[in-house]
Parts: sequence; C-alpha cells; structure tokens
Amino acid sequence: MKKITNRIMLITYADSMGSNLKDLQQALTGHFEGVIEGVHILPFFPSSGDRGFAVIHYDTVDSAFGDWEDIRDIGERYYLMADFMINHVSIRSEEFRDYMERGDASPYKEMFVHWDAFWPNGEPTEEELETLYRRKMQGPYKEFTRQDGKTVKLWNTFFEEQVDIDPWAPATQRYYERNLGRLAEYVPLIRFDAFAYASKKTGTSCFFVEPEVWDVLDIGMKPLERHGTEMLPEIHENYKIQLKMAERGHWVYDFALPMLMLHGLMTGRTDRLVNWMNICPRKQFTTLDTHDGIGVVDVAGLLDNEEIDLVRERVNAKTADLQQYIQLPSGIIKMSGEKARQYQMMSTYYSALNEEDAAYLLARVVQLFAPGIPQVYYVGLLAGENDIESLKAIGEARSVNRHNYTLEEIADRVQHPMLQQLYAIMRFRNSCQAFDGEIQIDQNTENGNLGITWRQGEYWTTLRADFRTRAFEISYGIGDEFPQVLFCNDSLTKEAEE
Repeated sequence: MKKITNRIMLITYADSMGSNLKDLQQALTGHFEGVIEGVHILPFFPSSGDRGFAVIHYDTVDSAFGDWEDIRDIGERYYLMADFMINHVSIRSEEFRDYMERGDASPYKEMFVHWDAFWPNGEPTEEELETLYRRKMQGPYKEFTRQDGKTVKLWNTFFEEQVDIDPWAPATQRYYERNLGRLAEYVPLIRFDAFAYASKKTGTSCFFVEPEVWDVLDIGMKPLERHGTEMLPEIHENYKIQLKMAERGHWVYDFALPMLMLHGLMTGRTDRLVNWMNICPRKQFTTLDTHDGIGVVDVAGLLDNEEIDLVRERVNAKTADLQQYIQLPSGIIKMSGEKARQYQMMSTYYSALNEEDAAYLLARVVQLFAPGIPQVYYVGLLAGENDIESLKAIGEARSVNRHNYTLEEIADRVQHPMLQQLYAIMRFRNSCQAFDGEIQIDQNTENGNLGITWRQGEYWTTLRADFRTRAFEISYGIGDEFPQVLFCNDSLTKEAEE
C-alpha cells in the first residue's frame, strides 16, 4: 500500500472510466502514466442508492466492480483514498434490517437516531426546526414500520435509502471499529463523508456543532490510529470550517477554490483568488470539480453576494432549460432565518467555463500551482461537457457531471490538443521537486496578473498568468542556471481571441 504523496490524485467512480476496477487500472496505465499518482475511488461497496453512498456493508467490493484484490492491485501503483459514511447507513444494511425485524430487542436499536427521543418534548418546536441545517425542504426524518407493527420516525438527512446513525451509541462505535479497521488495511487515507452532520444536538443547527463535532472526530479516528491511516473530512460549508480543521492538523478540502477561480476567469480579476491563497490551509487537497457539483456556500466572505451571484447566474444559465427534466432536486439548503439558497451548481467545470479551452487550461494550471495536493475529478481530467442525455434519462441534477466513459471514449478524448498540454504540465507537477518546498505568491494583482513561485533548495518553478487574456508561462530553474520556459499557452489564447 503506497503512502500519501504530494502528487496529483484522481477522483472517480469504480465504473466511470471503463466498466469496473480492472478497466480503471487499464485506463490509468494506458493513458495517464505520470499524470495521476493517487486515486480516490468513490464508494465501491454494495449499495442501495445515491450512486454508492447508501452502503449496505463494507465487507466486500461490489462484484460488479471487482474484488479486494483489484483494490490492492491499484493500491500498489497509486496511493488510495476510500469513503466511509460516518453519518449514515443504508436501510438495506444488516444492522437496520435487524432493527426492523426485532424491534426493541435488536442490539442495533440505539444505533439509529429516533426523532421523538431526540427532542425533549418528542417533537421540535417551530424555532428548533427552523434552526436545523437541512438538505431537503421537509423535515430530516423518515417513518418506518417495524415488523412488530410499531411505526418509528428516524433521522434521515439525505436520501430515501439512507438513515442516520448515532456516533455515541456503543453499537455504532463497534460498527465504526469493524469497518474502518478493514478499510485501513487497504488505503492510507479515508474520507469521512457527511462528517459535519453527525454532530447532532438539540437547540442547534445539528451541523458542525462544537465541541461535540470534535468528539465525533475522536470516535471515528480511534480505529484508524493503530493503522497509521489518515482522515479527510468532507465538509461543504463556509471556508472558516476548513480553517478550524486545519488548525488541528487535519487534512482538509479546498472547496473555495472552484468558485474563486470561476470568478477570476469571468471578471479578469485575481485579487480575490490571491487573498485566499495567502490564508488558505497548506495541508489540503485542492479541487475544481467533484461528483456532487461546484460548491457555492464555501466562498461566502471571500466573495460578496453580488460576486457569487455573477458566477451562479452564468453557470446556471447553461442548464436553465433543463430544469423540466430534474425529478430529484439537489443543491438546495435551508438555514435558520434564511430563505432556501443554492448549495452547489450542477455543471462540469469545462461547461461552467463555456467549453473555452484556454480558460479551462489556465484554471487547471493554477490549481496545480495552488497550495495543497491537486485532486482532479475524472470528468475534469477529460474536460467533459455537461451530459444532457444522462440528466434527461436519470432526472438527477448531479448526473450532468457524472458521464461514464468507455475505454474507447477515453482513448479518443485524450487526443485533444489542450488535454495533451495539460497532461504534460501535470507530469511536470508530479516530478518537480520545487513543489515540496515553500510557496511565494505575488501580491500584485493589477490587470488580472497572477504570479506563483515554488522553491525547495536550489529548485524553483514560477507560474505567470494573465486572467484577462488567458496567457500563461511556466518557467523552471536550478540555482543560478538560466531559467527555462517549459510551457505557455499563447497558441490557445490566440485561438480563443480569433
């Protein structure tokens, strides 16, 4: 099992680059040698919904994808990350089925968060309900009828196939111990999905509630510590939460970068982006796109409301005429004292930039130079456009950014000239020693300029970019040697102007 390194990580479903894990490895070795050094494989376990995130059990790999040997094989070539749903389980799981069948006699009864027992008066007051951080407009619960005929109301934050669990219950902690211990044998990094929702407390938003959230973290980390496995919490919310996590030495995601990059490229301004790079965590994974969407809530305070709306309106305009096909709405969140607001934008990053090659290449290059380890979503790796047909067929907004590529499609797509240049720069990012050193960010942001230099010992590399024209130049040097210009995109910029 390879350890985490400061090299580019891919994030993909097990069946999105080919049809299974063997195809994924074939695609990686055939087209992305030196381009990708780590792989985050989204949930590859038996699941009853939410494209893998309603995990039935972690004992086996879904047979449609392969088996544990396939995971081990990939882990010998790439450092791996896997998901663990710390907040919920599938309603098809053994634990939940046992509770439905045996009722109060089930050893798993207390594993689930009973709505009426959670609230002191059996139900929340209107004020308490309004305070909740919700991912759907109705209350975050679902009713189930047990085999003994009793109807119970259980906490259900997300989708119909999932039910929340109580991290403080001994049965849940045994569940964590068993499953996290297994995962830690195969991967050096585990992502705690929906981590902030597990800290539930009456009278609060039940989202990243302090100090309880740190207790949840300690509980989840306990099974990992003896294996030396690290943890990355998945938290889509204001950037200040990431700063809190980073202060305690944990890996975090840079979910603010995607919106800041779009704003910079849409306006020709780099001051907002540079401000964030000055203060953002250094121990982080950077993103531009993910399987969920482009986060909006993460940048509140880094961009003002007008700036956020400018980006939202342009990206949303790309899919405005597709709303009629969306049967399973997502991307809305409700907070105390606020109206419903957009949580994430549903678009590929390439389509968010209007399929403009020069802008897209610059966005990726800046991501490669930003503080942190770059994580590239598989659709982004192939500069995929919005998958309109998938959206129409599935009715799920997020499917617009979840196209499954055949091996033949991948072989064709990687020939795109812009992508060939991107892959060459990604290989440079993985092999250049300077990126393991210190970063220096040019504070002059006039006229859309951006300058970033990395240095380690005698090795250094500099990116100079112009967000107005999309032009950039990457130079490299050792000590006092005359620097080499390795990459630039003048040709793409000229094509865009024409």
